[in-house]
Amino acid sequence: MVGILPQAFLSLRRDPRLLHKLPPYLSLLCILGGVIWLFLLPLNEYSRQTYISENALLPGQVHAYFGGSEHNILRAYKHEVDALADRGNDETVDKIGEIFKSSGLKVARQRYSYTTSGIVHEGENVYSILHAPRGDATEAIVLVAAWRNMDNVLNQNGVALLLTLARYFKRWSLWSKDIIFLVTPDSLAGPQAWVSAYHSATSPGISPLPLKSGALQGAIAIDYPFTHRFESLHISYDGVNGQLPNLDLFNTAVSIASGQLGIRASLQRMWEHDDSYNARLTTMLRGMLRQGLGVASGPHSVFMPYHVDAVTLTTVGEGWQDEMAMGRVVESIFRSLNNLLEHLHQSFFFYLLMQTNRFVSIGTYLPSAMAVAGGFTVVAIAGWIASGRAHGGESAVVAPESKPKEGLAGEASPEVEIIEHDGAVAVLPPSPAPVERDLFLPLAFVLGVHALGLIPLYLFNHAPDTLLVPLFHLFTLASLLLPTLLSFLFPRLAATSTTPSSPNPPPSSSSPLLLLHSLSCLLLGMFLSTLSTLNFSLALLTGLLSSPLAFVYALSPSPLPLRKPTPTSPTLLILPLLTLLNPPILIQASAAWSNLGLRSVLQEAAFAWGVMGVWTQVVVWCIWWPAWVLAGVVVWGGGRGVGGWRDGREVVGWEEKAEEVREGKGMKEKKGQ
Repeated sequence: MVGILPQAFLSLRRDPRLLHKLPPYLSLLCILGGVIWLFLLPLNEYSRQTYISENALLPGQVHAYFGGSEHNILRAYKHEVDALADRGNDETVDKIGEIFKSSGLKVARQRYSYTTSGIVHEGENVYSILHAPRGDATEAIVLVAAWRNMDNVLNQNGVALLLTLARYFKRWSLWSKDIIFLVTPDSLAGPQAWVSAYHSATSPGISPLPLKSGALQGAIAIDYPFTHRFESLHISYDGVNGQLPNLDLFNTAVSIASGQLGIRASLQRMWEHDDSYNARLTTMLRGMLRQGLGVASGPHSVFMPYHVDAVTLTTVGEGWQDEMAMGRVVESIFRSLNNLLEHLHQSFFFYLLMQTNRFVSIGTYLPSAMAVAGGFTVVAIAGWIASGRAHGGESAVVAPESKPKEGLAGEASPEVEIIEHDGAVAVLPPSPAPVERDLFLPLAFVLGVHALGLIPLYLFNHAPDTLLVPLFHLFTLASLLLPTLLSFLFPRLAATSTTPSSPNPPPSSSSPLLLLHSLSCLLLGMFLSTLSTLNFSLALLTGLLSSPLAFVYALSPSPLPLRKPTPTSPTLLILPLLTLLNPPILIQASAAWSNLGLRSVLQEAAFAWGVMGVWTQVVVWCIWWPAWVLAGVVVWGGGRGVGGWRDGREVVGWEEKAEEVREGKGMKEKKGQ
């Protein structure tokens, strides 16, 4: 028994099957571990109660005076807004400008025009600035009310409430920061044009701002699209490209609404939240999906890229809370922001919310995405190691330093190595010889396929609206055929670029396909690891959708040098799964499932790219789609033995040969006795 264990360990160390069979299981373990870690986050042991880190905010510590006679002013402004409901943008801007001037505020306008997919988004913003009596115009807070909200519904009470608060704030002398009141025609293009011009990041079609104040410390958007009383407040906080405001701003809004004024707050459209595990998980996954897509969820979202913390307050339901309650919420939030001595920085900028008073910080949830990205890295490293080894015939065996023992016929056996120690005999598999890797072709091929992603990236962001759907269907068909065509091209390029250094080079497991798959997984793992620190949700979503691509080489026909060719090819089983994982097909399925329609999805994607600079499409077309194409090349090429990596000289049956050596040694010992 003592001699058997060292023999087993030595055999395991040299067993080449360990390199080829273990990494796929380790990769699967990493991916499953990342998913399991994600589902543990809603538990109390992994999440925390929210808290205010910035002591200067003092949320809910002041009395809000908005009410009384202000209600009459609000009703008068509501009539003004109703009268402008069917008027054009120019007439609306004129009237709102007059109201601002009547309140004693400085007024300015800004015209803008964006063109995406042949559709023109144009309008005119109007805003006014209340200069702080106790300030020096170096800091400012923004109050936004879009004329039409995200659902294209007239923000009737929201605009009227902004006009009323502008008049109300003018009477107070306690402000230490300027307050900017902004009314935009829509919820996305207008705020984006204004905030970009405010930071002098204008583009063609965007007019500069004639009137500015200091650095923006925060922004609050009001969405009150109906005239009846409301029940609760929905707080939207997701920004462009998954960016989030400082958690203190969200906590301040929740504390004031729920704690000071008794208004229930909700998030991620979870109208009924019972604080159960399922409710927490659903809220967290909804937030991750929206952050992963990177699209705007309200007027506040466009402020995030400029390091301006912002949220949108939306009234929900029908209850007993009126416009005055909403006004007191806004007043109290502005009073808290007015207390700040510096920009919000104490609390978290990377977090996952699962309830209004419970969150998970980046240090807790980041291992989930890192584990998924690590699954690709494991496969890549294993492929790289295997590509530097030769397996096969006698030329593939490296002679040990000691003289090999004799076999049955009394001759040295080149196929196994026998080591004796303290009476124990270890029969080891052959040591693979190192081989030189030809990196130029696989590396150029991987980079070239990733560069092809620039074609759909440009096409779907600049094509006319009427051609988006036909072009997408045509591209879907082309992407299904592309791996097959490249798998025919790849072996011919490999044959012309391979120059053996000797007449009889050792047979190598480092086929161009193995290197191709290794480099593709390495690049994908590197991208996902980097992306997870910027947009965790997008990295995790992309990693999970791409996770089957890590196993295509292990599942392709006879992918391992140690495996004998089988007449039944699993290619027919892999191809349907690979087809379903095609990014264009998944996009079409998602559009159908969400009832948005493919045309609407493509329009919104082009608008997000051209107006707000959303780079989710870069991840889709330049990272995810090329990885899928390269996986298809591996599957199709593996079925035909691309690169000559299946030459029939597999190292098989070394265990039987080892047994023969042991039997021969036993027979010689008996003869000696």
